[in-house]
Amino acid sequence: MASPELDWLEGGVTAVPGILAAGVAAGIKPTGKKDLALIYSSTPARVAAQFTSNQVKGAPVLVSMEHARGGQAQAILASSGCANVCTGERGIKDAREMTKLAGELLRIPANHVLVASTGVIGVPLPMDKVRVALPKLVKALSPQGGRAAAEAILTTDTRTKEAALRLEVNRRPVTLGGVAKGVGMLEPHLATMFCFVATDAALTRDALRGVVRRAVDRSFNRISVDSDQSTSDTVAVLANGLAESAPLEEGGRGLRQFAAGLGALMTKLARMLVADGEGATKLVAVTVRGATSRRDALLAARSVANSPLVKAAINGADPNWGRIMMALGKSAARVEQEKVSILFQDERVVERGMLRDGVRLERVREIMGGQEYAITIDLGLGRGEEQVFTCDLSEEYVRINGKYTT
Repeated sequence: MASPELDWLEGGVTAVPGILAAGVAAGIKPTGKKDLALIYSSTPARVAAQFTSNQVKGAPVLVSMEHARGGQAQAILASSGCANVCTGERGIKDAREMTKLAGELLRIPANHVLVASTGVIGVPLPMDKVRVALPKLVKALSPQGGRAAAEAILTTDTRTKEAALRLEVNRRPVTLGGVAKGVGMLEPHLATMFCFVATDAALTRDALRGVVRRAVDRSFNRISVDSDQSTSDTVAVLANGLAESAPLEEGGRGLRQFAAGLGALMTKLARMLVADGEGATKLVAVTVRGATSRRDALLAARSVANSPLVKAAINGADPNWGRIMMALGKSAARVEQEKVSILFQDERVVERGMLRDGVRLERVREIMGGQEYAITIDLGLGRGEEQVFTCDLSEEYVRINGKYTT
């Protein structure tokens, strides 16, 4: 089936009919910047969510996992500046109270509210400030509030991440919009990242869960900033059905069309996260092909994308291809060095595991001096292919994380 035509729109999550949002400063962040966000659907919505697989999970993740299992939600409440992780029973109590208070103000059940928090680990939420700010947050909800919500979920991000698109699904227009954050502690399964998406499409419960799981795997699970995995990752999708089409079901043509749109939206947001990685100056697509399987291709691509030495070379525009060979060799993928070739954009640097005769290293340095480029690796063993997006490792990354709590 041909890929559907995507019409990219201005704005983010509130580009979707029936979605309101807001962001306010509650005083969680000492800087006084916005730190409390709310996304609300004017009608009940199907919900599907994916959360961190880290064994240490924040209280908001545990509460939202429970609420998402019901399959229906109408609001997402997110805070930044304090992760509410490793805070014991108090943390769970605070997360539940946030959903209860928001539910009362919105006149919806507490279990139809998902909650998410990001920031410093081990510090309790200042609930006195949250309680005061929540009525103001609900009052501020508007169809123009998407940008304020995008600002309110930021931590060390330098800019907001929003995207929206429209496409035809079963010959009817469907809109999707999303907002994301996260630039460090980022190598999913998932990463210190949030992504909140809304759509006016109607989907069955199983169809939405399946399509969200697959879209996350092909987008947020294919990025890396520093190979660390957060305790707070949350991706949630609300589908309010206001497009008034029949619910999309597994195996249908319409679901395949919707999946293409959701995948494109999440991939765009995922690339934004890597491009804004803590201290990052480069966005690099690492593609491994010719592997014995897709699993091996992904193992090899992750090993290269996560290597501090490769990332340091990217930062310095140093064509040190030996570091890529090293990273391939230490991966769990099958690698035969005499069959490996490596290209930087269209310049073949390595052939049969050795520096290619006549390679133009100055051209490679020029490529690496750009803000965005591709490294393509062929293992010469099969047909497996995968891609991971990564960024460089700079002195600024160390500075940010050397003083994160001070």
